[in-house]
Amino acid sequence: MITLPDMKPELIRNFCIIAHIDHGKSTLADRFLEITGTVRPQEMKAQFMDQMDLERERGITIKGKAVTMSHTYTDGTEYQLNLIDTPGHVDFSYEVSRALAACEGALLIVDASQGIEAQTIANTLLAMEYDLELIPVVNKVDLPQAEPEKVASQLEQVFGFKSDEILFVSAKEGAGAKEILDAVIERVPSPRGNPSESFRALIFDSVYNSYKGIIGYVRVEDGQIAKHDRILVMSSGKTAEIVEIGVFSPSPTPVDVLYSGQVGYVATGFKDVQECNVGDTLTDSANPSNDPLPGYVELKSMVFAGLYPSDGEDYNNLRAALEKLRLNDASLRLEPDASTALGFGFRCGFLGLMHLEIVQERLEREYDLDLIVTAPSVAYRVVLNSGDIMLVDNPSKLPSPTELQEIQEPILTLTIVAPSKYVGAIMELMHSRRSEYKRVEYIQGYGDGKGADGHSDQSRVIMEYTMPLAEMLADFFNQLKSKTQGYASLDYTFEGYKTAPLVKVDILVNHQSVEALSMIVHRERSVYIGRAAVQKLHSTIPRQLFEVPIQAAIGGRIIARETVRAVRKDVLAKCYGGDITRKRKLLEKQKEGKKRLKSIGRVEVPQEAFLSLLGIGAGSD
Repeated sequence: MITLPDMKPELIRNFCIIAHIDHGKSTLADRFLEITGTVRPQEMKAQFMDQMDLERERGITIKGKAVTMSHTYTDGTEYQLNLIDTPGHVDFSYEVSRALAACEGALLIVDASQGIEAQTIANTLLAMEYDLELIPVVNKVDLPQAEPEKVASQLEQVFGFKSDEILFVSAKEGAGAKEILDAVIERVPSPRGNPSESFRALIFDSVYNSYKGIIGYVRVEDGQIAKHDRILVMSSGKTAEIVEIGVFSPSPTPVDVLYSGQVGYVATGFKDVQECNVGDTLTDSANPSNDPLPGYVELKSMVFAGLYPSDGEDYNNLRAALEKLRLNDASLRLEPDASTALGFGFRCGFLGLMHLEIVQERLEREYDLDLIVTAPSVAYRVVLNSGDIMLVDNPSKLPSPTELQEIQEPILTLTIVAPSKYVGAIMELMHSRRSEYKRVEYIQGYGDGKGADGHSDQSRVIMEYTMPLAEMLADFFNQLKSKTQGYASLDYTFEGYKTAPLVKVDILVNHQSVEALSMIVHRERSVYIGRAAVQKLHSTIPRQLFEVPIQAAIGGRIIARETVRAVRKDVLAKCYGGDITRKRKLLEKQKEGKKRLKSIGRVEVPQEAFLSLLGIGAGSD
């Protein structure tokens, strides 16, 4: 255990790094760790703060990380810098918002070779909402294709920064990194908390430890807290004696006291994951504060999918794993679910397809679970004839057509940033996805040549559309990247609900409805999607000893059918000539056996069948 000095708030700076994905946030954080001596040279490795295997393999930040550093300013004064590294992918924007709430300033990183991207705009606007001091930084100036001056002009044009506010750095080489730390001390305001008031701290993240219970990552707003003090969770009224407190330097390091303005962790000892949540306020139980700190707006899940264990005996293990994972991922939603085809499992809500993919991989890797994941869907708002309104996140729960007045689908506002020469391709793609055009804005170009639209052939364009969320699930992002040769970037926000002519398409396997394969689709495309679905399933469901019909139906009307032919056993193999009636009897007996087997047979639907439906509905009719 180490003892930090009584750090005055005016000597503390809390800041985060925000940027589009792959613009160099984690690499710049590595340079800060080296410059401040937080990590010894022999321990240093690339993406040091990305501790998850998934983060290193994919080269992206999934979870925000905090680290406490000491930096000596040019006048010899030592400052404590608390850095929170944030994800760049749109699905993890909730992580970004929580980090912003724990800071007073932010470094806005922009790639000198890529310029402003969609998440650059989204994260900047989010930081402005939190009234943070923004420090614009142009990174990767060492690249041969870098154009830092042009990117700086973009920052001035789009966000209104002054030219003397913009810093330039090569995070890979470290050139300019020390100047950024000095700028943080100069420009980012000190914490606004009151050291003399009762202890208050906001939990911005948490993890579960088998020995220490729930460990809350906190930003101390007021007062101070010491080990063995008793804390009160203001939302639940639960109290506990602190097991351990500490800071991240960068690994968890125990300390004696956490002071006002500091960022650190509190091991609460709570074993129940419901007793302490992200967004809760901790206070001193002996001298509690009257007012909790503003928490976080609870995000609505955008994408829903069923998670089922391949082995039914793993249900309890899956439940325990999801509860612990939800503690670390506050945006994950879950409720018990059951399917006649797949057994007991959970219906889970996610912020996007990437979020779903990451959760699935973490469950399989960290908890050694073998899972079946159903095709993702969205939540629809259903208006009943009685006037009641209900949210339906599972097609199997949709009321019968006679009870429905209308179905409303969720609508997104999309922001697409791409080179202007791809405007035509993007417009064509958006037209095929039932989208509505909102606006277009051109950003200062790079080149001197003029394109067909009269703008620089190297200029970038910001396009805004509204589009149903369901269209996003049908391989939209991959098609956008394909149409723009990988240059387009995408950000989206939830807009609201809009009435649409939607119907439920049921999938029947061997005349039995497989609820997990049901879909809610646009009426005009229902026949096309039904045919595509049964064709996909026909190629993935293995042959049985009996014929297996695969049908798509809307209500009682069959709109598509394919048949998986039976595996034929040669019952005449041992008949060498002889009476023809004997052969006929054997064939009839086989026929009767298959008929009887078909009436009682159960068809196992493999995971590949669910995965095969992910791209259904993409593109043309």
